[in-house]
Amino acid sequence: MILKKICGPKYNGKYLHGLVEEKLGKTCLHQTLTNVVIPTFDIKRLQPTIFSSYEVKNNQFLDAQLSDICISTSGAPTYFPSHYFKTKDDQGNVRDFNLIDGGVAANNLALVAMGEVTKEIFRGNTDFFPIKPMDYGRFLVISLGTGSPKNKAKYSASLASKWGVLGWLHCKGSTPLVKVFTQASADMVDIHISVLFRALHSESNYLRIQDDTLSRHTSSVDIATKENLESLVKIGDGLLKKLVSRVNLETRIFEPMKNEGTNEQALIRFAQQLSEERRLRELRSPHTKCFRPK
Repeated sequence: MILKKICGPKYNGKYLHGLVEEKLGKTCLHQTLTNVVIPTFDIKRLQPTIFSSYEVKNNQFLDAQLSDICISTSGAPTYFPSHYFKTKDDQGNVRDFNLIDGGVAANNLALVAMGEVTKEIFRGNTDFFPIKPMDYGRFLVISLGTGSPKNKAKYSASLASKWGVLGWLHCKGSTPLVKVFTQASADMVDIHISVLFRALHSESNYLRIQDDTLSRHTSSVDIATKENLESLVKIGDGLLKKLVSRVNLETRIFEPMKNEGTNEQALIRFAQQLSEERRLRELRSPHTKCFRPK
């Protein structure tokens, strides 16, 4: 999303690649300062390809340069081109990748992140001791949306019924087919996680920060004017001051929760919980050596 906003539609893929390479150099996935998970979609294999800090320890083919991964996950259809690159393992075996934006498969990454953590718990990763694989009540999930104008009616059945292939690809300055799939993917993930955490009586452990009232300009991924970028910054600052909101499972609309404070207060609470959890986990873990002054 950030790369799309910065570059806009006037730059081609070659410019974008050069820009990202300049910033990231030859840094590879295993060299990130923190654990990351980045989804892409392979249009040759017709399946998601997920670049994960955890998985790269078991699969050398995933240890691609971050510039290649970022170009790939920014390759939104109709905005930026697909991206091709190769990687090698220690034996010289080669794997090729033909990738586009992972948003076509996972436009809301929360479930992808939860899946990566769950797999590591199954593997006995000491980072998550003593959490059990199905202990989702212990998860703290922060999901940051990129904004949406969906509350404003955009299309209608009568309009769509007249579309052919071209109508689904271009109408009112947008691409309906892409918008429908990406919005549906993001909302379904939010609904699923909301139901899961509600069933576990731990709703406050899931924080979704999203604005679904953006104007056409601020929600567009290809308007990179200085004015629009500054507007996005103001919207982000404003979201911190807004009340925590959750999706109403009946209406599918975000509603403010009056008894949980602002998003900013919720983030502070999450940070305090994580800090305390880390301290307790290190004390309990048999794999942690505690050095106490005599």
